[in-house]
Amino acid sequence: MEWRTELNVKEAKNKIGYSDPIFTIGSCFSDELGQQLIENKFLIWKNRFGTVYNPISIHRLLQFGLQNQLPASSSYLNHEDVFLNYDFHSSVSSLNKNDLEQKVQNLIAEASLFLKSTKRIVITYGTAFVYKLKSSGEIVANCHKQPSALFEKCLLTENEIVESFGQFYSRLTQINPNARIILTVSPVRHLKDTLELNSVSKSILRVACHTLTNRFPNVDYFPAYEILLDDLRDYRFFKTDRIHPIEEAAEYIWQKFADAYFDEPTKKFISEWKKIKADLNHKPFHVESASHQKFLQSLLLKLESLKSLMDVKNEIEMIKSQIVQ
Repeated sequence: MEWRTELNVKEAKNKIGYSDPIFTIGSCFSDELGQQLIENKFLIWKNRFGTVYNPISIHRLLQFGLQNQLPASSSYLNHEDVFLNYDFHSSVSSLNKNDLEQKVQNLIAEASLFLKSTKRIVITYGTAFVYKLKSSGEIVANCHKQPSALFEKCLLTENEIVESFGQFYSRLTQINPNARIILTVSPVRHLKDTLELNSVSKSILRVACHTLTNRFPNVDYFPAYEILLDDLRDYRFFKTDRIHPIEEAAEYIWQKFADAYFDEPTKKFISEWKKIKADLNHKPFHVESASHQKFLQSLLLKLESLKSLMDVKNEIEMIKSQIVQ
């Protein structure tokens, strides 16, 4: 008897190779996936704009990067002596406005350079609810704890999301026509919207993703949302907040992603790197013993053989510091 409905993710036609640059942006899954890619030594631009939940703000940030365009001066604000920007997460902040403007400029310049050569852009939508400044009608990425009276809460339509994506996509194809896009919907539920309205919000995102994958070439959908809520489908896979997935669930989703998108050499490398990571985390009782020193020398040789392919400088330095001269 079957006790669960496992989701078998459709294998991607265009696989990701180990050397392919990957750009991630959006809600929580972008961070989860990005961290896994970093730990496996991929070349990645990991959500450096900070967590952004709504599609319009995500597309706007991508446009900033593609056009190397700075946000409007009116988007900066000061809250409790901290300078912030309505287009960015609160992690992009400073005690000095000039410093923040420089930080934003640097982030956009870095994104612009990466987007010109990236092979994959992973976009994670978190919510279809947006907050508009009443003074300008502009949608913000983050309210930065400003008075609620300043904003109007609205629910995006599928058409608004598709139109906004189309503007970004048109620019992307001019600058980097070889880039492919992977869309996901965050499985993290927004309980502040209530469960009922969270379902409405996620439904709009999912329908929009369906339309986008059918309308635009080189756009795929990865079902992270369905894997957690329909495949795993149990509170034991959630943290105590009953919202965020536990480490095992995140690992399960990552493995589904890897199986669907990575080519065979990349899968083989990840398997080998997993063994090396285990060796790096090994804690011996006697560091100076002959057997452990031999183990370290062998591990050092493995890392030295990889340094032309990836950045293992820190790992090499750590091993060298343990070798008795």
